[in-house]
Amino acid sequence: MYKLSGVTKNYHRGRDTIAALRGVDLVVEDGEWLSIQGPTGHGKSTLLQILGGLDRPSSGVVDFDGRDLAQLREAEVTKVRAESMGFVFQTFNLIPTLSALENVETALVPLHVSATARRQRAAVALEAVGLADRLRHVPGELSGGQQQRVAIARALVKEPKVLLADEPTGNLDEETRDEIIDLLDTMWRERGLTMVFVTHDSTVARRAQRIGVMKNGRLNFKQPARSQAARPQSARSQPDSFQPDRAQTARAQTAELPVSHPSDLDPGTIPAAD
Repeated sequence: MYKLSGVTKNYHRGRDTIAALRGVDLVVEDGEWLSIQGPTGHGKSTLLQILGGLDRPSSGVVDFDGRDLAQLREAEVTKVRAESMGFVFQTFNLIPTLSALENVETALVPLHVSATARRQRAAVALEAVGLADRLRHVPGELSGGQQQRVAIARALVKEPKVLLADEPTGNLDEETRDEIIDLLDTMWRERGLTMVFVTHDSTVARRAQRIGVMKNGRLNFKQPARSQAARPQSARSQPDSFQPDRAQTARAQTAELPVSHPSDLDPGTIPAAD
């Protein structure tokens, strides 16, 4: 799925150059679960943003399914994100004035999905994460764990190939953290997802098949965290739980909303029902 070769990322502050990534080489297989740890400020989130096409490297190759994200035009990168990538962040990034159902729907607004199908898919996605009885609740009426479940449903409602998560349990207590990781583990097994997590939490990191450690912009690996036999049998074995009507809800070919910027998800962009 991913093959990174010699990836660097430099930031300029005045006359200073800060090397966030220093020649990163990485292969992520289809259906693999990788966790990345390391001290704060050593390049973990920068690497995740480059994997997600949210930032571009200063040099090197970021091959995703045979296409170099570093060389694609912005519109092409946006299309790849829309078709293949889901994102989960530490701060949930939910729109406070929208219900859980409407927040999940925002992931489908830019796509060619009718209002009826959009609501149906969002409801099924929320049911899959255990929130069938919270469809009409706004984020302020949900616990932190419930809000992260909404964020996970939003990330997965479009059936991505890869889920990229930046500290997905960082704002949760230990019990809720374990519930969320168990949920993601189930999604990984049942849907054949590829998952890449950035986390400071070693308990979370050890659930993955491999653990990478970022330090001073360089990536090294620990011993396998978990048996490779745990990998899903089929890297793209997608069940029907997120697809109530395949013909009606086929994945569209347009851009994904940048969920890292919830202000871009204007409630006014949700079209009226068909």
